Amino acid sequence: MNSYLLYKDTDYLTEAPYFDAPCIIQDLGLRTLFMAAAKEVVYEEGLVKNVKKEDPFLLDTMKKIMMIPLQNGEQITYRQEILKDCLKDEAFIRSLYALCSEILNRWKALGRNVTDKYSQRNPVASLLNDLHVLHLFSWGLSEMKKLLEEHLPNLKSEGLRTLYERLCKEYPEELESYIQKVLTDVSFYTEGLDEEKENLQPTVLKPHIVFGCSLEEGLKLSNLTLTEVSSVTKRFYKAGGTMDKIQEFKKSRIPDSFSTSQRQAVSEQAGQLEFQMVSYVVSGLNPFMTAFNSFFDSLHRQSAFYLGAVNMVHQIKRFTPDYCFPRVCDRDCLRFEELRELVMCMEQRVNAVGNTCRMDHKMLLIVTGANQGGKSTFLRSIGIAQIMMQCGLMVAANSYESGIFPHFFTHFTRREDSEMNSGRLDEELRRMNQIIENLGDHALILLNESFATTTEKEGSVIAYDIIKALNEAGVKILTVTHLLSFARQVYSESQDNPESDVEFFCAERMENGTRTFKMIQHAPLLTSFGLDLYEDIVEKNKTSNA
Repeated sequence: MNSYLLYKDTDYLTEAPYFDAPCIIQDLGLRTLFMAAAKEVVYEEGLVKNVKKEDPFLLDTMKKIMMIPLQNGEQITYRQEILKDCLKDEAFIRSLYALCSEILNRWKALGRNVTDKYSQRNPVASLLNDLHVLHLFSWGLSEMKKLLEEHLPNLKSEGLRTLYERLCKEYPEELESYIQKVLTDVSFYTEGLDEEKENLQPTVLKPHIVFGCSLEEGLKLSNLTLTEVSSVTKRFYKAGGTMDKIQEFKKSRIPDSFSTSQRQAVSEQAGQLEFQMVSYVVSGLNPFMTAFNSFFDSLHRQSAFYLGAVNMVHQIKRFTPDYCFPRVCDRDCLRFEELRELVMCMEQRVNAVGNTCRMDHKMLLIVTGANQGGKSTFLRSIGIAQIMMQCGLMVAANSYESGIFPHFFTHFTRREDSEMNSGRLDEELRRMNQIIENLGDHALILLNESFATTTEKEGSVIAYDIIKALNEAGVKILTVTHLLSFARQVYSESQDNPESDVEFFCAERMENGTRTFKMIQHAPLLTSFGLDLYEDIVEKNKTSNA
């Protein structure tokens, strides 16, 4: 059986992850989001009481699934609708994840992930394990049906409602009752002495096996058929005790009856007969076991994704008041209102300044302006929102619309370290070459102060040649740059072209040098206002010396 909570028609993450996922995670600081998704926020009287320790499985799940982009708007909407149900009824998704975790932990305790050579050599031990797993599966599916049925009035999404419908279809009441009957009938094989309760005589389960057969010449049995296998409850008498001897004597006086305990060979044959009959009965449920063998694993992973998303929403609400479910639009458009850099909000525990943007029919965005004006933060906010949108999550904005870019790349400057085997410019060019070699249809590249590790003149030439070529190839590019010669040249060309697909933003700076951290539509400036920073440092030194 399939759960189909991540995709409408498959349980598997069939698409490839982003080409350089580790680079994207590093440049955008996504590990902070993974960590936030792995921690449950506990409330008391509407206030945050504490944040629980991270769940490693949730962290790993979010890291894996967020790095695999969805391919179309229908897939994104499918996940968003399920997530909306989970946000509306958090108790459901937490209970579902906990149930899957309990089933898998109990299965692991039964030796699922252990290579037990003794069990492999011992068919009796293997059969006992199969019976315990069968009981676990039956119990788990029954609990899951109860959980879904209980919360069904709150579940409106196609994914969760069809999960309930499939579960009822593939594990109907008739099958549930039959499995329970089988487990009850062969319970003599798995259960030992019942504990004494309320001073009553303890009991033990005994097999009741009935055969039908024909007699041939020489009293040989033929056409042997199994008529009944069941368990009967009998009082337990200690072996060798007085009551045990009395019972054995009574049996010996019954015609056509004998005790197996008095004859070792007969006892062994009786045990073998019990094993064969139970194996035969249980083998009829092999298709059931096979059908649900991977179901709990896939549902555990998928429920973890939605629980992680719910945890992330609680973390968002702690630092910023608004979030939205993004919408898919054409790839040459990008529109958002009050978009915030979510990682910075979480790390610095502040409600970051939001930015608004509307780019229609534009494929290249160039952002210039004052140092420390929020340009890189602005670029990261778009990158984070794009990653979250493309895996079906919400975005820290009032609204967000963008196209889908399965080929997503980041090219941010790296700090020089001892592991670098060449200069920083060589390292930047090498990474850019890797990006170009792995470009595909519908690609988006975020460039943050790329090629600024050389002179302004040389960096501008490199940036112009590479970005112009990528732009002409249909690649969407968002770049933050201090290469003013490059920016002015592109701006001059765009002014002469009424159909230009280039947009220019600038970090806003007040006349007194104050940064608002807002990006505004503006032509490239001829300065980055580095003197502002110099004067600020001088003023701080004077204050500290005083």
